[in-house]
Amino acid sequence: MTNSNSTGQISLSDKVTKTLEIYFNNLQEESTCDLYEMVIQQVEKPLIEFVLEKTEYNQTQSAQMLGINRNTLRKKMLKYKLIES
Repeated sequence: MTNSNSTGQISLSDKVTKTLEIYFNNLQEESTCDLYEMVIQQVEKPLIEFVLEKTEYNQTQSAQMLGINRNTLRKKMLKYKLIES
């Protein structure tokens, strides 16, 4: 069963599930590891980039919008090479 919002769009959760189904179908007999980290990175980086753009790269506003500490945001920005150290 898919979850949709009031406009009939498929939820982000369902899109992630569908993407994982495709990923596992493509694996066939191969094994996978670090799946959690791979999924988090695939979602976290574009989320941070999107919020930074929305706030015109104001890190304080971005951190507030994301619900994380500004220092945590900076660490994640460094991790994803969105800023230089």
